[in-house]
Amino acid sequence: MSAPVAGGGQRIRVFEHPYGRHAFAIRDYLTRSGIPFESITIETDEESVAHLGTALASTPLPVVVFPDGARIDDPTPARIAEHFGWINRPRRSSYDVIVFGAGPAGLSAAVYAASEGLEVAVIERDTVGGQAGSSSLIENYLGFSHGISGAALAEQAKEQAIAFGAELLVMQHSLSRTFGDHLMRAELADGSALTARAVICATGVQWRRLDLPSEDVLYGSGVYYGAGTSEAASCAGEHVYVVGGANSAGQAAMNLAAHAARVTVLVRGPSLSATMSAYLLRRLLAAPNIEILVNTSVAALEGDGRLRGLTLISDGTTTNVTANRLFICIGGRPNTEWTNKTSVATDERGFLLTGTDVTAEHLLHWPLERQPLYLETNQPGVFAAGDVRANSIKRVASAVGEGAMAVALTHRYLAETFG
Repeated sequence: MSAPVAGGGQRIRVFEHPYGRHAFAIRDYLTRSGIPFESITIETDEESVAHLGTALASTPLPVVVFPDGARIDDPTPARIAEHFGWINRPRRSSYDVIVFGAGPAGLSAAVYAASEGLEVAVIERDTVGGQAGSSSLIENYLGFSHGISGAALAEQAKEQAIAFGAELLVMQHSLSRTFGDHLMRAELADGSALTARAVICATGVQWRRLDLPSEDVLYGSGVYYGAGTSEAASCAGEHVYVVGGANSAGQAAMNLAAHAARVTVLVRGPSLSATMSAYLLRRLLAAPNIEILVNTSVAALEGDGRLRGLTLISDGTTTNVTANRLFICIGGRPNTEWTNKTSVATDERGFLLTGTDVTAEHLLHWPLERQPLYLETNQPGVFAAGDVRANSIKRVASAVGEGAMAVALTHRYLAETFG
């Protein structure tokens, strides 16, 4: 499952409409998967005929052309994954442990579980890396003095897990999950039915939204979430906006500032010092083309199929500004919709409760004499790691550590339950 390397320096080519949201989904997927590509905008019949052999009106953009000449019209990320042979059915029907999610916590769990001899499957509904996979540069992760991109870190972790024998099932999602009687069951969308003796939930978070009118319509057509790694090169000469005050917003601003003429960071609170790492804040303040507006929020989005402008509110004053690109980095919502059909407990925001955070009301049917282990939910043998866990530290290093710890606790659970 290594990322393909095009022969002769060739890259995948993505032909697209300007600001096309379907093409953005392709670019974003390729970027997070660590696959080099070239984006080519098609605006006229002449360009369409020259590149693709048909008039613009009859060309099903976006079009992806691979180095070997293969072509897919209007593809989805899943079709690209299929082209590379990355979508597979499970090799087994039962495992020692199933890991849900292939972000830093899930990949760490896979590495440690497989290296210690457990049969482990990792189920990921998208691509590896999770939210961290979209980070342009992680500079405060141990061992990388010059930083590493989220996609590169995820790729290395994936290869390490596979080398130890972990089974990685991407573009898969579970239709149902059942936990009980020391046996975990999952039904996948491809019809596979899996069982496991333990589960590690590392499903992470998805970017929070501003919840403004037109936000969904403009997503991918000027409105983006996260660091904008796939869009940065297209921002040359532009004035772009970033919303957020934590590290993800700072990383996005620095990444975009390397290409855009000007980057404005919009911070709802009075300062950045309480939410952003000091090293990142120093760099933002020193960057000549980055400005920071505090006590400022986005009240409205203007657009006609693509983003055209923003309405900003700052200290009670409303201002309309022209804007073609807005990058939203305001934290995450947990990917825990699946808990609605289970008895796994969450807090009021949807994050998984574990260890001492599990309250007495959630333990009414707890069958063991001991209390839940540190990363264990209110279901014996169901563990949580990383950003999806309530009160976790939202850092890559913490997620990796929790993934490893979850495996250690899984061993303890398996030993006391199955001997």
